[in-house]
Amino acid sequence: MAKPLFKNYSYEFDKNEKKLLTTFCKTIVKQMSTDERFYTEIKTFNSLLQKLESDVTPIKLTKEEKTKLVFRLKENEKHLEKQIKNAGFIKRLFFKPLYKQYKNIIETHFND
Repeated sequence: MAKPLFKNYSYEFDKNEKKLLTTFCKTIVKQMSTDERFYTEIKTFNSLLQKLESDVTPIKLTKEEKTKLVFRLKENEKHLEKQIKNAGFIKRLFFKPLYKQYKNIIETHFND
């Protein structure tokens, strides 16, 4: 079977997924804006943020945007998993739904 020449990077996120990804991108841009080494990352996530905030459906990402977003989402998922293991009961109540949302987005849209 031949490998497809072009991949489709169009995604349809529901309202909650869009909101979660928007806040995720905003925090990444805010955290990286202090360091000039992350200029390309900031540029990519600003572009992604504009696409998420627009009302266009489906959202068409570039390959670079998709790979950077998926990488950061997976890293954040791993971090939340570690936090849940070490957290107390109250903290776990806050982290678990967020962890499930990130995991759901990755499995639903970005599982290659």
